[in-house]
Amino acid sequence: MSDKRGMQMGGPGETPTGDPAFGHRGEREPAGWDDFRLFLAVAREGALSLAAQRTGLSAPTIGRRMLALERALGRTLFQRSQQGYRLAPDGEALLSHVAAMQAAAERIESWRQEAFSTPIVTLAADGWLARFMADHVETLRGATEEFRLCCRSAHEGIDLAYRAIDITLLPAPPVAGNVAVRRLGLMRYALYGRHDRDRNGPSRFVSIGTEAARTPADSWVFRHHEGQIFTWTTTPDMLCRLIRAGAGIGVLPVFLGDGLPDLERIGEPIHDLDHAVHLVAHDDERRRPEVRLVLERLAGLFRAQAHRFEGLRVEGLGEEAGANAAGAQSQRHENAGRDARFV
Repeated sequence: MSDKRGMQMGGPGETPTGDPAFGHRGEREPAGWDDFRLFLAVAREGALSLAAQRTGLSAPTIGRRMLALERALGRTLFQRSQQGYRLAPDGEALLSHVAAMQAAAERIESWRQEAFSTPIVTLAADGWLARFMADHVETLRGATEEFRLCCRSAHEGIDLAYRAIDITLLPAPPVAGNVAVRRLGLMRYALYGRHDRDRNGPSRFVSIGTEAARTPADSWVFRHHEGQIFTWTTTPDMLCRLIRAGAGIGVLPVFLGDGLPDLERIGEPIHDLDHAVHLVAHDDERRRPEVRLVLERLAGLFRAQAHRFEGLRVEGLGEEAGANAAGAQSQRHENAGRDARFV
């Protein structure tokens, strides 16, 4: 028979075959997770009206969706009566599967929320400055502060294009991109060797290999003492270890070399290697409270440590006097180089 709309109707308990919600005649639309969640609501409530209250959908809509689900699965899921919707044997079987799916989905959501419940600040710098940040992580984040730090060493270069990094330290500001920049101060390098090295024989040098050199400081020994290189490596950390192990003389940042008791600086800083240090952050990300906090602390840390980066030695006045002398100079550098957006 047909109703007023001319829709072909099946017998009792059968589903219509001409309703657009069910697709073209003879086709079965695949069931999705939303359909199974709706089935779960009907199965647990036992009535369309109660499932409607739970889901916010109308009872007629839920009824059509359950008919469509039965059609998609090719199984009868409910025994319908005036008393409500009781599960048929296939419905009982499906309920056990869907309940397990729902439990798994809830566990996934809980896992997802754990990952995003605590904000992350990603820091990156070359091998030397990444080490400096790691050594002062307690200054950058207090013991009770609820954000996570990702510290990346990127001596081969730092890509800001895809916003994978929130804050970075660079020798020169980026030429493009939506970033805010502040000049922190000056970074210097010098030659270092062990205190107890043999000073009578010919000098042996240690260097970053040419295949790994990315900065003028990395390649300085090769450019000036290639014939005296007896050891080379590919990472800044290994370079420092080799110099401390007595493999030879090498170039280190003065903030690092001056602070190692087993090494001594050989001569004055190599002024050709001097460069600025710029604090760079994405202009949007820097407004996040935790990013803002780390930016301010990094800037303060560099002000306090400026004498170390510039290799200043104030004889007879001690560390504090050196810090004060460098602090005033560093403040002048910072004020001169501060980007107007970085406030």
